[in-house]
Amino acid sequence: MSDVTALADRAREAANALAATSTDQRNRALLAMSHGLVARQEEILAANARDIEAARAKNTAAPLLDRLELTPVRVKSISEALRSLALLPDPIGEVMSGSRLANGIWLQQIRVPMGVVAMIYEARPNVTADAAGLCIKTANAVILRGGSLAQESNRALTKVLASAAVGSGMPEGCIQMVESTDHAAAEELMSLHGKIDVLIPRGGAKLIQSVVQNAKVPVIETGVGNCHVYVHAAAIPKMAERIVVNAKCSRPGVCNAAESLLVDAAVYETVLPPILKALEDAGVTVYGDEKTRSLGAIMRIQPASEDDWGTEYLDMKISCKVVSGLDEAIRHINTYGTKHSEAIVTEDYAAALRFLNEVDAAAVYVNASTRFTDGGEFGLGAEIGISTQKLHARGPMGLTALTTTKFIAMGSGQIRE
Repeated sequence: MSDVTALADRAREAANALAATSTDQRNRALLAMSHGLVARQEEILAANARDIEAARAKNTAAPLLDRLELTPVRVKSISEALRSLALLPDPIGEVMSGSRLANGIWLQQIRVPMGVVAMIYEARPNVTADAAGLCIKTANAVILRGGSLAQESNRALTKVLASAAVGSGMPEGCIQMVESTDHAAAEELMSLHGKIDVLIPRGGAKLIQSVVQNAKVPVIETGVGNCHVYVHAAAIPKMAERIVVNAKCSRPGVCNAAESLLVDAAVYETVLPPILKALEDAGVTVYGDEKTRSLGAIMRIQPASEDDWGTEYLDMKISCKVVSGLDEAIRHINTYGTKHSEAIVTEDYAAALRFLNEVDAAAVYVNASTRFTDGGEFGLGAEIGISTQKLHARGPMGLTALTTTKFIAMGSGQIRE
């Protein structure tokens, strides 16, 4: 038996035991996990420092280094996210529906754990803690397979979290990590039909598509984020500037950062130059269409190609296009967007309503930054990913996304004639 298969078998045993745990037991485990991260912070940060050093030696891009890096502030934030999970209502056992059938059987549909959840993700150590916490809260066992850049960080985090969970009464094997960074280990994890109940990939387009195309187990597809901000003709210019700069610059290496700016032709000559100047001042390179470049508002406007409209830069770059109006903006977003997060800036109620109704995305905003598409910001405590598919779960996936349902039928001797 391979190491990966052995992990899955241990996870299955743990999942069966977790199903019998109470809400209070699992909440105590989360608090122990939260405390463990802070108590053993130096160990975690030392491991992360080794990852950062190795990543810099490989000339890793700055946005990826930002995702990889842990600091005392970030460890505290991860710890607080686990603590907040303990305070959230437990979805397990929630009655979704109930009725008495004509034959007298009392039928209920309730939420239950998925069972064994596997995660394949890139250099994001915070995902290790978020996934572990969400799975413990929902009585799921979790198998974690992170990227090689975060190997030391993930190993330290998994060790701390698993030790705390088991020490508080959770079963051995409830939180495990695939140690091998070989692609073969990921392929084996993806092939364990009947042992893995759901697989969630989290990372760039290449990783996600590889999992979606090759997995033999059920997959919840999390998507890349080619997110747009559309500045409508009825936008307040200063508000538009603040939203665009925040959506692009506050953390450019994440999937809810804006990658494309659309501006209404009716106002672009007056509204766009200050936005471009603000982006330049923040260090952003703009890839603009002909009308954008004709403004001459900043130095670093590069000619936009067709590829730029569909690119998730994950960097201090943004594409910019002047559109004829709301119809073209919606059409452009639905053509090039990745169904993640889209925003309109406008004071026109009818335009806002059309944008909300007609743009196909997991999260759609009026007069707000796309950066809010996040499990913590949505009040979910944490997230295991942002789903851009339409089955089972969509948008930031919190606790309920890690549950399924079962029907419970209570009879008094009924038989089917």
